[in-house]
Amino acid sequence: MTSNADINNRPDYDDVIQDIADYVLAFEVDREEALNTARNCLMDTLGCGLLALRFPECTKHLGPIVKGTLVPNGARVPGTSHRLDPVKAAWDIGCIIRWLDYNDTWLAAEWGHPSDNLGGILAVADHLSQVRLSNGEQPLIMREVLEAMVMAHEIQGVIALENAFNRVGLCHVLLVRVASTAVVTKMMGGNREQIMAAISQAWVDGSALRTYRHAPNAGSRKSWAAGDATSRAVRLADMSMRGEMGIPSVLTAAQWGFYDVSFSKTNKDQALKPEAQRKFSFSQGYASYVMENILFKISFPAEFHAQTAAEASVILHPQVNTRLADIKKIVIRTHESAIRIISKTGALANAADRDHCLQYMVAVPLAFGNLTAEHYEDAFHNAHPIIDELRDKMEIVEDKRFSAEYLEADKRSIANAIQVFFKDGSKTEEVVVEYPVGHRRRREEGLPLLEQKFKSNLASRFPTQQCETIFTLCKDQAKLESTPVNRFMDLFVIG
Repeated sequence: MTSNADINNRPDYDDVIQDIADYVLAFEVDREEALNTARNCLMDTLGCGLLALRFPECTKHLGPIVKGTLVPNGARVPGTSHRLDPVKAAWDIGCIIRWLDYNDTWLAAEWGHPSDNLGGILAVADHLSQVRLSNGEQPLIMREVLEAMVMAHEIQGVIALENAFNRVGLCHVLLVRVASTAVVTKMMGGNREQIMAAISQAWVDGSALRTYRHAPNAGSRKSWAAGDATSRAVRLADMSMRGEMGIPSVLTAAQWGFYDVSFSKTNKDQALKPEAQRKFSFSQGYASYVMENILFKISFPAEFHAQTAAEASVILHPQVNTRLADIKKIVIRTHESAIRIISKTGALANAADRDHCLQYMVAVPLAFGNLTAEHYEDAFHNAHPIIDELRDKMEIVEDKRFSAEYLEADKRSIANAIQVFFKDGSKTEEVVVEYPVGHRRRREEGLPLLEQKFKSNLASRFPTQQCETIFTLCKDQAKLESTPVNRFMDLFVIG
């Protein structure tokens, strides 16, 4: 018989937690490609946040919880005059980054947007830099921000490679909380024990459900959920730095652990034996793979599985825009993940619903030749009934090759093919786009466009000279890396 004393022996931290802590403490980010990609990611992510400030539904969430609150050494929210405590600043930065569904993407067994972690990273870096300066110490430099980004991308992305949280109904922002917690605790000066304690707290929080990302409940929470996650990470890191104890076997504890409670669900897509305990699977260790292979959203503010579909629709636009009323059907060949996540029929309730609808993101560029953030708004949708008329004529077909190559490590394609058929029996060519402009295979083509996207987003918020100053700095890898974080953030302040 097992005694109570044996049952209550406190275990070592789960291996998953130890591996993450050891990675953030020991790994040296020295690959030029990783740091250069992180710089481009920083530009793109901040630009997406600035563009989101044009939308009142986003900006209504920003600022201190109590109006008029003044925070010594408060972290700045780019494009605003807010100076907030780092927890709320992380929330706000994360919110604006993600609002338009236009920042980077990672696609594997799990999906996500690793640049969401910048909310916590930038808020903590700015606050710490100002505190250090007030104490007569040297501030953090932007090289440390880039390194933290590489590590947060890696933690989120490597866990996502073979572990499908979506299959058990959980939202990928859980991985934002875990990754952000690890890197910001290190930034705060945490030792191995403190980092592991903080990570364990991130896992024990559980996860938001994916309900708000799918029909019939898709809504604006998906635009601030990652901000909430990276903000929670900052709070957990702060608690652990104050000495809060961890939960060592948070993943593996029988009955009460994450695996048993949240990761063992069985369904028709997941033929697990009832007695089997689901555990995470890892195909590789942590390095800088994810940042170097990250997917940039360059062409369209659209859920990433639809990027190539929107591109194919733009290509077809000249052949169909004068014949929209004559269309009999539109056939979309796509991959399984796109069907499961964003294929929708019926009424679409709001902008957040529309930017997660494959059919909507095909119909708009077919009819109008482009797809922008404004195209999801109620005013545009309600003024153009042709969009829903085209949606009703669409047939969605899974292509098994597209589905397979989506998961192949040497490809990771996000393929879509579109063909339009007319009532008189004629048809367009089928346009196939397997890799979006933001894919590593199209990086040379994409980077000039990414820089132009950043320039345009800067111009949406700042005067010309300020835009030029920011862009020039962000283009210069060496100069950016050596710039103090507080000075970098000064450039993004309004008022």
